[in-house]
Amino acid sequence: MDRNPSPPPPGRDKEEEEEVAGGDCIGSTVYSKHWLFGVLSGLIQDVALFLQEFNAPDIFMGVLAKSKCPRLREICVGILGNMACFQEICVSISSDKNLGQVLLHCLYDSDPPTLLETSRLLLTCLSQAEVASVWVERIQEHPAIYDSICFIMSSSTNVDLLVKVGEVVDKLFDLDEKLMLEWVRNGAAQPLDQPQEESEEQPVFRLVPCILEAAKQVRSENPEWLDVYMHILQLLTTVDDGIQAIVHCPDTGKDIWNLLFDLVCHEFCQSDDPPIILQEQKTVLASVFSVLSAIYASQTEQEYLKIEKDLPLIDSLIRVLQNMEQCQKKPENSAESNTEETKRTDLTQDDFHLKILKDILCEFLSNIFQALTKETVAQGVKEGQLSKQKCSSAFQNLLPFYSPVVEDFIKILREVDKALADDLEKNFPSLKVQT
Repeated sequence: MDRNPSPPPPGRDKEEEEEVAGGDCIGSTVYSKHWLFGVLSGLIQDVALFLQEFNAPDIFMGVLAKSKCPRLREICVGILGNMACFQEICVSISSDKNLGQVLLHCLYDSDPPTLLETSRLLLTCLSQAEVASVWVERIQEHPAIYDSICFIMSSSTNVDLLVKVGEVVDKLFDLDEKLMLEWVRNGAAQPLDQPQEESEEQPVFRLVPCILEAAKQVRSENPEWLDVYMHILQLLTTVDDGIQAIVHCPDTGKDIWNLLFDLVCHEFCQSDDPPIILQEQKTVLASVFSVLSAIYASQTEQEYLKIEKDLPLIDSLIRVLQNMEQCQKKPENSAESNTEETKRTDLTQDDFHLKILKDILCEFLSNIFQALTKETVAQGVKEGQLSKQKCSSAFQNLLPFYSPVVEDFIKILREVDKALADDLEKNFPSLKVQT
């Protein structure tokens, strides 16, 4: 799908015309402006406190308020972003209300590098617990920021910018559920008294379609960068309004379902991948399966949730669970870590993330099992998605918490393949008594 480029600025002054004509070169030299910017940004890490003493943030604020030169604005915001990495300076910058207004205004810029540096600065400040609430409140006070961010997500082809903006949105939603709900409800319905002409000139942005467009663009370059947008969707499913925003519009819900379905069935944790790949993909898989599960549970009557997609999903869910079992196996002659404390900490972190993923997978798998018909089970047995090995892996993870679901499945399976049902009962004796 073609995507619209960012709109050009209303007009260019002489300074901007020279900027365009000169390209990325500094004057008549061959030195790159972006190279110089990178060097300056690196130097700032050592001289940030010195610049703070000489009121550099005030100087940069003046430049940002007056200059229309894209590269100069990029440099100023970038330097401020590097300075904000120091907690003391971050608090100082955040406490300056005027500077805060100027920086937020940079989100309305049409220059991608400036937007990228602005997003990086905002993410740095939002990540500081001492000042995060200040920035959340300011963003809430500027409704136009919602439109700007939605426009970037729905229109930009700059993946670096999309990822950074996604990180800002993810952090905002994680910090403040009220803000997330406000953004979800924005654009949900166009005012009835708004003239059609005005509607065409000022489109109403809806959050979920914009997130979907950004995710598609990011995936086209590198699926591994999808983590942040999948987590945003997962956050949306934690509130009813968020789920409804995803499934309420059939086209959007269908597109999100198809994207996520394709990711788990053909992209992540495939049969030809080594099991260890799960360690790299466990967080994004948790988000993807969580969203799929929420859509599946809330809108089973939708046309795009046809029963024939249950078997590929079962295959994917069991494959991930099998890889998880392989990852959790302890090598017999594994080398000892430097300290027992380090070893315990590493295992605890891995186990924590894998447990979250396992809980999501088992809940989703149990919901699908409950929807299986005799015809679907017969097809799954014939095609191999419900083989003895895969059913055993599923039962091993579902029992004992989902015993009723497994028992009902065994009853259907017995009608399809009695020998297979008997074999599974032998491996799981508790089922034989209860079925």
